[in-house]
Amino acid sequence: MLENIKYRKPPIVEVVCEFRFVPSSPWDAAIPGLVYTQLSGEFPKRRMLRGFESQVSPAEGGVRQQIQLAERVQFLREDERAFIQVGPDFLAINHLSPYPAWEGFRPIIQQGFNAYLQVAKPTGLRRIGLRYINKIEIPVEPVSFEEFFNFYPHTGSIKSEITEFVLGVVSPFEEDRDALRLQLNSAEPGEAGHLAALLDLDYFVARPQAVTLDEAMAWVDSAHDRVQATFEACLTERLRDTFEPEGE
Repeated sequence: MLENIKYRKPPIVEVVCEFRFVPSSPWDAAIPGLVYTQLSGEFPKRRMLRGFESQVSPAEGGVRQQIQLAERVQFLREDERAFIQVGPDFLAINHLSPYPAWEGFRPIIQQGFNAYLQVAKPTGLRRIGLRYINKIEIPVEPVSFEEFFNFYPHTGSIKSEITEFVLGVVSPFEEDRDALRLQLNSAEPGEAGHLAALLDLDYFVARPQAVTLDEAMAWVDSAHDRVQATFEACLTERLRDTFEPEGE
């Protein structure tokens, strides 16, 4: 298992750590501004975001999906490559490429989490998620997926060229407390003659309030280990070499 491997050319395009808290009633609209006061030294830019989001929750006989308006405030670093989002009972910490490795991203998660706890004083967590989105490009020769991926679309006896694909699985972990959603989708290549794919790994708490506030950062560390190990398991040595492992 290559859990500690680092790359000179990692394919990561975005990482996000998301916290959803037990709802406080009513939500105090002053909280984002107070969180900004805590973070403005490193995240001086401020931006309002409005949009719609879908939430899926368990319900009798299945699941219930709700579409609702989401209002958030985004605090951005000067280069806008890292930012923190705050909304009603919501906190997200994002980092775009170039990714600074886990040792550089984890302190930002801790910083945002501590600031939110100090200001909002939530009573618990409904959900935590750690998501890594990777964009992988390989020359079209044509592509033989099994040469590059251990997780790939397989068409069996159907003999035809694949130009677009969507592949996904969800696996339970920690006695069904957590789950990992693993997806491989076709994407728009950045270079002519290449095939592009998004390898998306989203590890999250599947049972509401199964992780306490005090356990949150330890959960985040374990989630990172799980995501990294799964990412490595999806790659063949040929694909791994294209990311240029350090020390080789």
